[in-house]
Amino acid sequence: MNLADIPAEPPVQPPRPAARELFGSDCDTEITGSTVVATCHNAYPETDLLRLHVECERWWDVDGDGALVPLDPAGRTRLTGRCWKEVRTAWVSHQRTP
Repeated sequence: MNLADIPAEPPVQPPRPAARELFGSDCDTEITGSTVVATCHNAYPETDLLRLHVECERWWDVDGDGALVPLDPAGRTRLTGRCWKEVRTAWVSHQRTP
């Protein structure tokens, strides 16, 4: 082995992947006709502020953004929303408490 082949400094290590963020409730959203039900469980140690968003299929049907609902650690909740006619899509957003 030739000593000239040994680097003077150790090679640069690739950056480690970011640690998984422990925040955000797990929500299952079910659309049945014109009704939306989201069932959420917060498995993390921080309160999650949830909001249900409902987008309606018809142009004249009003889309809805629900009120913020705090979900404490280990808590469960149901969020509901609806359209007059068909629902195009629905989702739950998550926000940290200030």
